[in-house]
Amino acid sequence: MLAPLKVKDYMNGTKITFTPDMDILRAINQLVEFKLSGAPVIDHHGNLIGFLSEKDCMQVALNAAYQGEAAGQVGEFMNSECATADVEDSIIEIAQTFLSTVYKCLPVIKDNRLVGSITRQNILRALQTSSNIENSKKPAKQSTKQQIHVTTK
Repeated sequence: MLAPLKVKDYMNGTKITFTPDMDILRAINQLVEFKLSGAPVIDHHGNLIGFLSEKDCMQVALNAAYQGEAAGQVGEFMNSECATADVEDSIIEIAQTFLSTVYKCLPVIKDNRLVGSITRQNILRALQTSSNIENSKKPAKQSTKQQIHVTTK
């Protein structure tokens, strides 16, 4: 049985955020530079108002690269109906969200304020850590499986 694992114990601090009036090409450059699949969009009070993903940016980047079109602002392309995680949500609940959606990352909020993000990688780390703790409490079982070593020439 997994101990109650909470988002707040495994989330990342916020690496970057965007504002709706930011240039979209600058935002794309930051996503690429920081190797992020997306980032939260906040208002000038720090409230979460949306999320800009790689997918949201793909058409913009294509149009800018191949047709020389002007791009626009983050607010024109962000998804304003983004899913979030609360700091008190369970890791299991968020794992189920990741399994049933295409999301790779969720903004983490506390009282509607952005406080970080949680990724699939964070969930795997939490589950691995919990599993290792659980397994270390149990006596090791003798394996009946035969180990096969393959060598190549």
